[in-house]
Amino acid sequence: MTRTLYTNARVFTADAATEWAEALVVDGDTLVYVGDESGAREAAGTDVAAIDLAGGLVLPGFTDAHTHLVMMGEALGRVALTDARTLDAIQSRLVAARAADLGAPRLLGRGWLFDSVPGGSPTAAMIDAVVADVPVYLDANDYHSCWLNRAALIEIGITRDTPDPIGGTIGRDDDGEPNGMLYETAAQQYVWGHLATVTTDDDRDRAVERTIDAYLATGVTGVVDMAFDELGLAAFQRAAERRGGALPIRVAAHWFVGNTGDDAQNLAQVERAAQLAREIGSPWLRVAGIKLVLDGVIDACTAAMRHPYADGSNADPIWPLDRLKPVVAAADAAGLQVAMHAIGDLASDLALDAIEHAQLENGERERRHRIEHLEYAAPGTADRMSRLGVTASMQPVHADPAIWDNWAAMLGDDRADRGFAWPEYVDAGARLAFSTDAPTAPHGALPNMYIAATRRSALDSSFEPNRPDFALPLAQAIVHATRDAAASCGEEHVRGSIRAGLAADFAVLDTDVFAAGEESLLTAAVVRTVVAGTTVYEA
Repeated sequence: MTRTLYTNARVFTADAATEWAEALVVDGDTLVYVGDESGAREAAGTDVAAIDLAGGLVLPGFTDAHTHLVMMGEALGRVALTDARTLDAIQSRLVAARAADLGAPRLLGRGWLFDSVPGGSPTAAMIDAVVADVPVYLDANDYHSCWLNRAALIEIGITRDTPDPIGGTIGRDDDGEPNGMLYETAAQQYVWGHLATVTTDDDRDRAVERTIDAYLATGVTGVVDMAFDELGLAAFQRAAERRGGALPIRVAAHWFVGNTGDDAQNLAQVERAAQLAREIGSPWLRVAGIKLVLDGVIDACTAAMRHPYADGSNADPIWPLDRLKPVVAAADAAGLQVAMHAIGDLASDLALDAIEHAQLENGERERRHRIEHLEYAAPGTADRMSRLGVTASMQPVHADPAIWDNWAAMLGDDRADRGFAWPEYVDAGARLAFSTDAPTAPHGALPNMYIAATRRSALDSSFEPNRPDFALPLAQAIVHATRDAAASCGEEHVRGSIRAGLAADFAVLDTDVFAAGEESLLTAAVVRTVVAGTTVYEA
């Protein structure tokens, strides 16, 4: 097989043994040489395809270690509201979108922020004032709440008599009538469940292709889906079939397990995940574990905290410990990786309690469990995670100062000063994996690295950085988004760094961001993405 020689580049390897190189040799899907150019030419031999990278910066392919693939593709086709920072701006976007497609049976939007709405309290009447003739569904920026107009409430059958589901709340006015807001599992069950029934396989296929294209263009070569279900699985299997069985991006999936309130039904979901993990295990698509959502989000005061929010409220966990323990133990016994959404400090305590219980139940062995988000974790959490071998899966984009004020206001005390404390995990020796949680935040890898390395805003440069002392050196941030992100799903011996013997997964940038400085991350572009030795994106 012809080898490929890549020269005229500066290569950041994310490999502790040899951090920098200037040339690569790829044989098939594997790196066979990483080093200086003279050594590369010798290793390449005579039967070689040569590619001059024009002085570009080569990075290991990014792994978005926490994302929602079909949802991201769907979001890319919806009305974007994150930068609509007033109610008037949101309403104007909705009016324009409705006028642009008068035949649409409903209007879908995403990304609005609570502090863009008067009093942080959206109502159906605010949408009805501008679009009342069709159902309108607007996912919040964190995708833990959904804002509906009256027609949408009617379409999904929400009335004053509709009960709150386990782990969710239907917002109501003073008279007990639904007010247009659905929180946590109420949004998931009523809105997402309904929209799934009116979405076709063709719609999902288009969403998958949008997601793949978007990720490859930003240098992402691997992803970890954090809410896979039967529909998402089928969509990615169809995507692989369209390409003869392979994909241009590596997908590791965590099967979503919801709390039904019944242990037998919960364990049946775990068994389904274990069955799929046994049956689906290609280099391109595999089921790696399960995903549990233990609490909500700080912005909506639905994250489970040890101490109340500024308004005196608090939230119960979606998974109480007596329901959580058997599920985590069963998944651990089946060899599944357990990923638990835990944003509040009470929720992260529960996650670690359940992991400790599983270790006692099933004995000592290699594990790779994870806690997702950890936006506020109490002192000592990082040390405990390190002792238990638990990965901290965190998203720099969620710390963007442009979306920080409401987050901090909901806590209202010195807890806000400890938000997104990445260095604590590094110092404790816990594995730290970076991701974006798209579509709750932009999917781009380079802006994510900008926030990680500066604690400044990638959305609006007018904001001051928050806790700049929590920023990480750029090289370290990239390692957390490449090598450590691949390790978070157990693949560090396959990919994640640029080293001979590993998969040839890498991205080429038009700018040396190390030389140009962190600000250049906002303007640098990926010009080539290579997965398993094949160029899958070229600008």
